[in-house]
Amino acid sequence: MAPPRGPGTVAEVFVAFLKLGLTSFGGPIAHLGYFRDELVRRRRWIDDAGYADLVALCQFLPGPASSQVGFALGILRANGLLGGLAAWAGFTVPSALVLAAFAMGAAAFTGPAAEGFLHGLKLVAVAVVAQAIWGMARSLTPDRARGGIALGAVFLIVFVGGSLGQVGAILAGGLAGLVLCRAPPAAAPAAALRFPVTRRAGFAALGLFAALLILSPVAAALVADGGVRLFDAFYRSGALVFGGGHVVLPLLQAELVGGGRVDEQAFLAGYGLTQAVPGPLFTFAAYLGAVAGPAPNGIGGATIALAAVFLPGLLLVYGALPFWHQLRGRAGAQAAMRGANAAVVGILGAALYHPLWTGAVAGEVDFALALAGFLLLTVWAAPPWIVVLLLAAAGMAVRLA
Repeated sequence: MAPPRGPGTVAEVFVAFLKLGLTSFGGPIAHLGYFRDELVRRRRWIDDAGYADLVALCQFLPGPASSQVGFALGILRANGLLGGLAAWAGFTVPSALVLAAFAMGAAAFTGPAAEGFLHGLKLVAVAVVAQAIWGMARSLTPDRARGGIALGAVFLIVFVGGSLGQVGAILAGGLAGLVLCRAPPAAAPAAALRFPVTRRAGFAALGLFAALLILSPVAAALVADGGVRLFDAFYRSGALVFGGGHVVLPLLQAELVGGGRVDEQAFLAGYGLTQAVPGPLFTFAAYLGAVAGPAPNGIGGATIALAAVFLPGLLLVYGALPFWHQLRGRAGAQAAMRGANAAVVGILGAALYHPLWTGAVAGEVDFALALAGFLLLTVWAAPPWIVVLLLAAAGMAVRLA
């Protein structure tokens, strides 16, 4: 393979990621494959070894891994932060616009056919999360120690509940990982992957991440402003997502449905629809911000929610870029992440039962349709958007029968 090409422009980065944002179906793992094909093999922005190192960093950090990889590639290609923001905008905005538009038009979508369509989307959510748990359990809980951590996370969420239980499960998983998940550290590459981010800028990004995580709940409690509270709910959810975009589901459900800002049925329907659009799963936030109540909602709420849920992950990857070469060789950091990732499997397992199963599966027909969707995804490897169309059509047929 030829060596990576030299620096590019912000416009070039935006156009490349806009193409990916319009065509990248299939979830985070599929997105990383699209990135490699388009940006590593075809455009040669980075070589395979550097790309693998970058993917390892973004899987190590909380946040939406595919969006973080794209953000970092934009920084590398356009030699600065503007390139990263252009990559994020190109990859994110198309699906966010579709979901926000659907949210604002959902009130006019009534009648038996509409109810069946929305119910089919809820069953899609059950199938998709079941598939995510199936895949993540095999990779993130491959031994008894990590299986035990996942089971402990389920019990902690059952007995504590809400966002406190979920955060506690992740923290407890990380601490358990330090004891139970030690292994020889992965070998670091001979040459560090260099990004145009100074250590000072990295420390500033990490400091801003921590300051917002600490101060936004304080501000939400002290300031009677719906926008501040909406930002806080989405920022804290985005800051605690380990293991992939599906993990944001239980966090947002606890914050928004549990907090009375979004109806549970609307929440599940929106999550199902998110599987039918390209781009990152985190754009589900645009839908939720648009339907949330009280104000701000609509376009304003969608904008706040979208920016807030992505911001922590982007700050973390920007802050970590100057230090990754040293960090990835530390056995303690890797052990803690193994434990935290195992806890994520338990968190998703609890979410599969509530709110997904309890909110969508009302009888034998619903069970059969959800199972069919799961098998289509796992056995036949059907694209998620195909499963969305089939289950939505089946939901309509059942309601109209």
